Amino acid sequence: MNVLDVAENSMRAQAENVTVRIVEDAAQDLMSILIEDDGCGMTEEQVKQVTDPFFTTRTTRKVGLGVPLFKMAAEMADGTFSIDSKPGVGTRTFASFRLSHIDRMPLGDIASTMQLLICSHEDVNVMYTHIVNGNEFFVSTAQLKEILEGVSLETPEIRMFIGDYLKENIEALYNTEENK
Repeated sequence: MNVLDVAENSMRAQAENVTVRIVEDAAQDLMSILIEDDGCGMTEEQVKQVTDPFFTTRTTRKVGLGVPLFKMAAEMADGTFSIDSKPGVGTRTFASFRLSHIDRMPLGDIASTMQLLICSHEDVNVMYTHIVNGNEFFVSTAQLKEILEGVSLETPEIRMFIGDYLKENIEALYNTEENK
């Protein structure tokens, strides 16, 4: 859910491009998650406050828990967290986790998360890379739109196709000879 929340922040920041990159490396006992966008960015003061759960730029509620919880999850699993942003340039959020740490939360249903991001924000080019022990899968909104030749990504059959495509390819990353 942290990936979804931070990526949705990118959408609200009027990003045209959002990168989600997940790297899992058993040999290094490390998982890293990078979410980067070219949205409106934040001032230095906003960046300093963004990990405070009682800071939010949203007007619909008085708390913003997504970034603080992402930071807490990384730090609880012997990881790191950083967020860099510049107004007019965009934001880069990075978290690392020790893979084997008992307190590392599971990645969860990342295929459904990416399906939601890609299909619900057709006007944003979401670029998703997932690497597991050197095996890589990449897909982007632009790539899918080119293949589908103008068919909306929000069409139920297309949403289902994209969800199945993501699930199959992510499962394949974990089911290689190196990962068995």
